[in-house]
Amino acid sequence: IFLLNMLVFYLIQINLIKVFKMQDYDLIIKPKQKSTDYFSDILKFKDLLFLLTWRDILVRYKQTVIGVLWAVIRPVLTMVVFTIVFGKIANLPTEGQAPYAILVFTALLPWQFFANGFAACANSLVDGAGMLSKIYFPRLILPISSILTALVDFTISFAILAVLMICYGFMPSANIMFLPLFILLTFFTVFSTGVLIAALNVEYRDFRYIIPFIIQFGLYISPVGFSSSIVPEEYQWLYNLNPLVGIIDGFRWCILGTDTLNINSIAISTVVTLVLLLVSLRVFRNLERTFADKI
Repeated sequence: IFLLNMLVFYLIQINLIKVFKMQDYDLIIKPKQKSTDYFSDILKFKDLLFLLTWRDILVRYKQTVIGVLWAVIRPVLTMVVFTIVFGKIANLPTEGQAPYAILVFTALLPWQFFANGFAACANSLVDGAGMLSKIYFPRLILPISSILTALVDFTISFAILAVLMICYGFMPSANIMFLPLFILLTFFTVFSTGVLIAALNVEYRDFRYIIPFIIQFGLYISPVGFSSSIVPEEYQWLYNLNPLVGIIDGFRWCILGTDTLNINSIAISTVVTLVLLLVSLRVFRNLERTFADKI
């Protein structure tokens, strides 16, 4: 009986060792292939998203003399320069009764949001190389957190615009109720372009030199310091391919009540943004599996 018990114990021990070995060496972690599962993971990691956003907000103006005031000074100085160059020297026409400073600052709201969010989003994966190579999380969290940080600067700039309108005694239009739609469209424009360049920036580091050029060139071809109505009619369709044209016109229509809201321009901006969104997500998902190796 003793020998029989020893034999049974020996067989059980061998089977347990086999089971543990199978669990140790046969556990395979595979990436989720379904997009629905992938995007549901972003919601599960929402605490990490908020943590990264808060970290970027704290670090952005760390060890600066005037700190968060840079979020105020930059758009104000840009507005002053545009007002002097385009409003005084070039003497470009304004839209309706809005002062030229308010006309420019209203356009700076979506433009600064795009410029800041695009630059941070495009470099987010390279800047977060340490996290990418050590832990798992949906990689889209890094670009999204950088855009949310730019959204904080957008909120500060919007408060500056409110103060500026009070100083000029200018009341916003009743169309302002539609402003959240254009803010959402701006967010997706920043997201689609930023995510695409962020993925390509990991694969080809040449894109780090293209990012400043895109921002500088985009400022010239966007109606920030002027009205899009001055563009000749025969070039309007080409000009409207820039999604920021429809967005900026939409902001001015919502806040200032201008008559320059072009439905075709808004439609083109929306379609271009959706196409960029689909392309950027496809490229990002295809390149994502090699980020940790190439970062």
